[in-house]
Amino acid sequence: MAVSISAVVLLGIVVFVLIRGGSVRLAHALACGLFGFFLASTGAAPLITDAISTLTGWISSI
Repeated sequence: MAVSISAVVLLGIVVFVLIRGGSVRLAHALACGLFGFFLASTGAAPLITDAISTLTGWISSI
């Protein structure tokens, strides 16, 4: 649970910096956020969660 909260905070900071820097427009960021929100309710969500958990476990073991 702590990893997902940290990832959300990290990704939120990245999106904020990209919007402020002009690299990403607000509408694009909202579209990506909504895509992620709706993707989380599909059957792909457990696969994505497992992949991220595996990746973070691999990174923490280095």
